[in-house]
Amino acid sequence: MDKKMIEFNKNSRGSRKLDFQAGDVVKIHLKIKESGKERVQLFEGIVIGVKGRQSSSPTITVRKISHGVGVEMILPILSKNVQKIELIKKAKVRRAKLYYIRDLTAKKSRMKYKEIKDFIKEEVAVPEEAKEEKKEEIEKEEKK
Repeated sequence: MDKKMIEFNKNSRGSRKLDFQAGDVVKIHLKIKESGKERVQLFEGIVIGVKGRQSSSPTITVRKISHGVGVEMILPILSKNVQKIELIKKAKVRRAKLYYIRDLTAKKSRMKYKEIKDFIKEEVAVPEEAKEEKKEEIEKEEKK
């Protein structure tokens, strides 16, 4: 029985990784069906909790402020309606669940964010050839 459960969990996880944590800002692309048509809707917010990382159905709780009202979504990551999850910013936090943000104003809940572009430049060891290409790309972008 245990072997079957482990195999089921591996197969159902698919190729999506949980490479984000609480405090990160993510952009979620959701498929929505309205009157027979499908469209993709974006939901951008702060991840305030991740549950069930190792299970077959992990979920994340994402919060944003929309027109002065707090909106939260609890999303199963492996759902077919979740098309893509983009990591925009990473924050250094000291808690696994940021539920206390619900009671704070936007000004008080400021975190020290690191842009994902900067994070990639510092964290990933890149071969010398790729570094030269990236430097050229950055120079071109700065000229624009």
